[in-house]
Amino acid sequence: MLDFARTSNRRVELTPHGKAFVEADILRRKMIFGEHLLHHVPLAAHIRRVLDERASSRAPHSRFLRELEDYLTEDEAERVLDVIIDWGRYAEVFAFDTHAALFSLENPGGEDEVA
Repeated sequence: MLDFARTSNRRVELTPHGKAFVEADILRRKMIFGEHLLHHVPLAAHIRRVLDERASSRAPHSRFLRELEDYLTEDEAERVLDVIIDWGRYAEVFAFDTHAALFSLENPGGEDEVA
């Protein structure tokens, strides 16, 4: 999905991007992951674009959940959004405050963020 590996005939081979990811230090891994996340996962790119376009750089969880529920069951929409939250936080492309149910660009990956 992120273009780090290819599979064929039960074989897994790292792509050049996958090799760069494996060989990188943690900060560079996050950068590579973030670049690929925004390039290959439309939902992550959509969330980031919304945050970039808003003056407050914030958006409620419910906004994206409602959009997903147009195509997925409620449980599946929650699961997909949870994965994107985890990936986006790891890559530090956005932050998510679970108590406020709010995406933001404030301190992505920082210590003030609530898990």
